[in-house]
Amino acid sequence: MSILRAAVLLVIGLLVAGCAHVPAPVPLNHLSVRVMTFNIRLDLASDGENAWPQRKNMVGVLLGHERPDIVGFQEVLLHQKRDLEAAMPGYAFYGVGRNNGREAGEFAPLAWRDDRFEALETGTFWLAPETQVPGKGWDAGYPRTATWAILKERATGVTFRVLNTHFDNSGVEARRQSARLINDWVDSAPEETEAVIVMGDFNAAPSSPAYASLVGRRLSDTRAMSVQPPYGPAGTFTGFNILHAAAEPIDHIFVAGEVRVASHATITQHWGGRLPSDHYPVMVELISKDAR
Repeated sequence: MSILRAAVLLVIGLLVAGCAHVPAPVPLNHLSVRVMTFNIRLDLASDGENAWPQRKNMVGVLLGHERPDIVGFQEVLLHQKRDLEAAMPGYAFYGVGRNNGREAGEFAPLAWRDDRFEALETGTFWLAPETQVPGKGWDAGYPRTATWAILKERATGVTFRVLNTHFDNSGVEARRQSARLINDWVDSAPEETEAVIVMGDFNAAPSSPAYASLVGRRLSDTRAMSVQPPYGPAGTFTGFNILHAAAEPIDHIFVAGEVRVASHATITQHWGGRLPSDHYPVMVELISKDAR
C-alpha cells in the first residue's frame, strides 16, 4: 500500500529579496509528502548576534513559507521547542530531552501536520549500548537520541515510519555504532514495502564510515535518488557564514521501502546575509513509488 494519497499542491510564492528557497514542486498530480530536517542550533548567549533570540523569527518565517508536512529538528532546548510550537500552529510535536528523557538537555523532536497525520505510536531510544537508559555511548561526547513515530495518514489510513536523530560530533565509534542501531530500527519495520524515513544531523559526510554503514542495508540517500537535480549546495554546515558551506553534507534524509524522491533541496534562505541557523535545512518531496 502506498504511503501517499491524492492532494493538491500549493504554489509557493516568491521569497523576499535576497532569499533563496526550494523551488515549487513539479505538479506530479499525485499525493506528496514534504519532509524537512533542520538543525536550528541550540541557544547560546556566546553566539552574540546569532543567538536564538535574534534568529527565532527567521526560523519561524522559513518554516511558514516552506510548509513541510513532517520536520525533524536537532539541537532544540526546551524553550526553543516551545518557540517552535508557537510558530507552528497545526503541528503536533513529540520528543524528550536527551539528558533525562524528560525536559533536560537537547531535544531531537519530530513535528507533523496534525490535520493530515495521526501518531499511532511514538518512542525514543538512546544511541548507546543501553538504548532505553539516558546516557552517552562509546566515545561520544554527549548523550544522543533517536526520536521515532509511526504515523497514519488520516484520509487513507496508510501508515509509515519516521525517525529523527543527531549523531555525536566527536565520537567516531559512536557514529558507527549509532548507524548500526538506526539500521536495526529500520529492519524492525514489518514489511519490506512499508515506507521508512530517517533524517537528522548525522555529523557524517558521504565519504565517512558512518554514512557507508547507514546506506549499506535498506536505506538510500534521497539526494542521490532525486528525480530532479538536487537544488542548492551539497554542503549543509555553514557556521553562520553565508559565503562558506562545507563541501559535503552532514544533514541527510534517507528512505526505505516503496517511495520515490521527486525533489531534494538544501534551503539557503537568508536575511541580508544573516542565516537562521549554522546549518542549512534540507527538504525533500516524497511520492509513492507506484505513482505515474
